Amino acid sequence: MSTTPSLFRVTLDEMDEPSLNEIHLSDGEDCILFTQPDLPHLAFSLMESIRREGKLCDVDLFVGDSVFPAHRVVLASAIPYFHAMFTSSDAFQESKCKEIRIRGDVVDPSALETLINFAYTGKISISGSNVQNLIIGASFFQLTKVKDACEEFLMTRLSPSNVLGVRQFADNLGTCISLVKACQKYIQKFFETVVKNPEFLALSFSQVDEIVNYDELHIQDESAVFYSIMNWTKHEKEDHIVCSDELIRNCHKCRDLVDEAKDFHLMPERRMLLRSFRTRPRRCKDMAGLIYAVGGQTRSGNPLSTVEVFDPSIGHWRNAEAMSMLRSRVGVSVMNNSLYAVGGYNGSDRLNTVEVFDAASKRWSKVADMNFKRSAVGAIALDSYLYVCGGFDGISSLNTVERYDSVSNSWTLVSSMTKNRSAAGVTKLFGQIYALGGHNGLSIFNSVEAFDPKSGLWMEVVPMLRKRCRLGVATLNGKIYACGGYDGSSFLSSVECFDPVTNKWSYIAPMNAIRSRVALVANMNKLWAIGGYDGMRNLSTVE
Repeated sequence: MSTTPSLFRVTLDEMDEPSLNEIHLSDGEDCILFTQPDLPHLAFSLMESIRREGKLCDVDLFVGDSVFPAHRVVLASAIPYFHAMFTSSDAFQESKCKEIRIRGDVVDPSALETLINFAYTGKISISGSNVQNLIIGASFFQLTKVKDACEEFLMTRLSPSNVLGVRQFADNLGTCISLVKACQKYIQKFFETVVKNPEFLALSFSQVDEIVNYDELHIQDESAVFYSIMNWTKHEKEDHIVCSDELIRNCHKCRDLVDEAKDFHLMPERRMLLRSFRTRPRRCKDMAGLIYAVGGQTRSGNPLSTVEVFDPSIGHWRNAEAMSMLRSRVGVSVMNNSLYAVGGYNGSDRLNTVEVFDAASKRWSKVADMNFKRSAVGAIALDSYLYVCGGFDGISSLNTVERYDSVSNSWTLVSSMTKNRSAAGVTKLFGQIYALGGHNGLSIFNSVEAFDPKSGLWMEVVPMLRKRCRLGVATLNGKIYACGGYDGSSFLSSVECFDPVTNKWSYIAPMNAIRSRVALVANMNKLWAIGGYDGMRNLSTVE
């Protein structure tokens, strides 16, 4: 008898007998799917370790004197450039080569190593020291998401001192459209700071010409453009001065535009036909101006002296310096970068007092009183004068109009409106002042009249579609908008628009809330409806 141990012995008889270790399941039993979600990550991490040890690698990437072993299947799976190379044998002679050389002027060795690591790990560290090389390498290897991440990194770190260099880098690369646009917007928004940096002086003529031609420059006036051109011309004077004439033509401040400017100003009715870019104001639609809410009423109807300011760029309201007295139903306008609060009601008297807020000193100061007491008054600045129209003096609605000269600190009466108008909307368009709606104590109007400062006359123009008093009015992109108000029976949310080209009013989308006594402001190419009264309570909401 053999004593040799048997590792496995079975007889036919034994196979015929049921085993205690067998599991019998019915044919209809459902199957289950087992998954290990982290397996791809673990596998790629292990392959990265194997690569670093130089094991199982089947391709060597050379850049200059640097060599990087890798696995074809990993590179082809993660990097589109290598996928095309390794899977298209007819298109690339390198598809079967062990050694592949990449030009060092195309991809930096450190960037290549970082991108190879990314193929294995899905992670990449972007910093100020490597972002340019990475964005070049990612563009070459068609790693779109890595390129986009590098662009985003640069966009969030733009500054007046680097934006011109980043813009030129992105332009030269030719694949970073989003980055180029972000640089353009930054230059437009911070033009006055950007041009003070040495990078601006080093720009070519064509680059300077492109910048000063931007419609969306955020500038207080054209002198900023003029002085930037002069500074650029003085730098390397012999080379730059030959280009100065061409550049100066693009600065709207220059004296050689006098003839065109005369036509533009002396014939306001033809301005829509004067298409020369030199007489057309820059259309900076998205410049974020601060919005001031001045005076008004509490929820219970008491007058306020408080002032709040809203910064659209951060979406935040904050308190500003309060006025010297209570003012509800106050006229408000901006002239020469100063904010004027005109007349109003202090809870007992209608006011003829006026005060002005200087944004630099953040202080209110009194100026000359108006000739008439006025609450529910319209105010608008035009051609260095502040005009106030109509209002209520405590006894009757007014048709009188007066204007303020800040140089002489005096008020002068000008031609009266054709109607007595209290709680009217007042705005300006193409050098004329428009008074819209309002009431005379008996009737609410849909009529509109316009004042031409040159002729000194008011004339009736196309009426609104609806009667409105206590309405909000603003001008945006060459059109007049009238919103909300009260028509004698209903508080309104409707909005209508006047187009001077068609000489017609038309309804647009209504506001989300009913708003009478609403303030309407044009800012950042948008209309902002602020506060008001909905028939039950005073509002603090904004849309």
